[in-house]
Amino acid sequence: MTARRAAAALAVSVLALTACTSQVGGQATPSSQADESTTSAPSSTSTDPNNPFAGVSPCSIIDQALAGQGYPKAEPLVANPKTGCRTTKPTAGDSPGVDIGLSLDSGRGYKENVGNPSQASDGNVNGRPAVIEREPMNSPGQCDVWLEVKPDSRAFVLLASGSDTAKACQLVEDVAAKIEPLLPKN
Repeated sequence: MTARRAAAALAVSVLALTACTSQVGGQATPSSQADESTTSAPSSTSTDPNNPFAGVSPCSIIDQALAGQGYPKAEPLVANPKTGCRTTKPTAGDSPGVDIGLSLDSGRGYKENVGNPSQASDGNVNGRPAVIEREPMNSPGQCDVWLEVKPDSRAFVLLASGSDTAKACQLVEDVAAKIEPLLPKN
């Protein structure tokens, strides 16, 4: 998969996954509630006590987590610029490019919206409850991690790289482990 196709898949995945609700093992269904967090700025100063991401920038989190690893500065997602960011490390030699996205979703649990429940499993990242999903939307070379952030919120990390799903899953777990300490505490 080219970096451009991976970026497009990432944007579509984040848009699709933040617009539905479901439980692991369930079917995705359209959300009946508008999510106010999708209309706030990444560094929102909202005083909503139920939004653990008030004042938190997903781009800053990605940039901190990936510092010194050759990734360019994270940019807001086209599909959801107020709560999501991504960065892409270009291909080098025979290595495929790596596209990483982060979406901070207030008001949605970490087990909601899993696109490929048959490939999802419960787990944890640095002790924080998480769902790890192989090949979201049946896309080889992609893997994601949904991290619990209370109250009823989540951080969604998606990684796309070539067509090697096992490698993508190892990479996304490594990235999620670096992102997790930068998230609001449960």
